Amino acid sequence: MQLTQDQAGDRLTREDHLYDFIVEIDHNSAPRVAGRGSAVFLHLARTNFSATAGCISMRKSAMLRLFAADGPQTKIIVG
Repeated sequence: MQLTQDQAGDRLTREDHLYDFIVEIDHNSAPRVAGRGSAVFLHLARTNFSATAGCISMRKSAMLRLFAADGPQTKIIVG
């Protein structure tokens, strides 16, 4: 589903390709609290690893290695 400009929500299509691969990390989902953000993502990093808006970023090669090792019992722990 593509959002129109007047609809609320995240735009996950980006010209810089940072969201070509993303993993949603549970954040503000149970219960959802207005104003606390919609999600934290694991996504691709900028070439200079500049700051994200609260997400975690990694090189494409590292993301592909993570996906190759991923399975039904995989847990990503941020700490």
